[in-house]
Amino acid sequence: MKAKLSILSIAALVLLVAGCAGSPVDNTEFSNVDQAVSRQTATSDEGKRAKVHTELGRLYLQEGSYEVALERARVAIDAEGGYAPAHNLMALVYMALRRNQLAEHSFRRALQLAPGDPEINNDYGWFLCQTGKAKDSITHFRVAIGNPLYQAHGKALTNAGLCSLVIKDDRQAEEYLIRAVRMDRANLTALYWLADIAYRGNRLVEARQIVKDLHARLEPTPESAWLALRIERKLGDREAEARFTGILHRRYRDSPEQQKLSRGEFD
Repeated sequence: MKAKLSILSIAALVLLVAGCAGSPVDNTEFSNVDQAVSRQTATSDEGKRAKVHTELGRLYLQEGSYEVALERARVAIDAEGGYAPAHNLMALVYMALRRNQLAEHSFRRALQLAPGDPEINNDYGWFLCQTGKAKDSITHFRVAIGNPLYQAHGKALTNAGLCSLVIKDDRQAEEYLIRAVRMDRANLTALYWLADIAYRGNRLVEARQIVKDLHARLEPTPESAWLALRIERKLGDREAEARFTGILHRRYRDSPEQQKLSRGEFD
């Protein structure tokens, strides 16, 4: 069965906290052989308590139970103040609550305790990208990508690609997103943005094929249908253009994409 989640929702909800397992990639100049602290075995009783409460808090965060997640982070820090993932969890909760100054403080404390931790660097990079510092975020994604023990390279590569788009560096974005797709052909977010880059670069046949690959796994969303419509329009395939026009009319009549279509704002 094809997925029906919005591509933009996937980017927002999955890439930050859920994680995407992947095979190790080649080292970069930022390589760090330290395993993520959250994956290390706790030895002391205090460390074990901190680890358990942090893992519980991360589950509550994914469910949207922010106050409970924040409380778990506080309990974990009380148990072991030097446990970096607990400070990272607190930062993620504050980020979700849009309390950015507190999130920044907690992220910095987590990185102070574990500067090479790939999970923390990925999460902090995404925070920077979302708070107007996308250019600074790339360094942190590269730390995560360069760690051969990190289990979520696809997540960090996709985040790096998305944030490269924010700073309007299509070449760098494409490089990261291609690597992400090579690791996981079902990476819907990366596929969508690769198609968008190809379309804007006037590589229309390539863009069409990527969208076809995307729609083989995902029911057309407003975003992907609109992109496909514009690709077919430029290629001159009126039948395919009409098919995606119909999808927007029938399924997404209240979407911003349908409104753009109605106004004739194709680019």
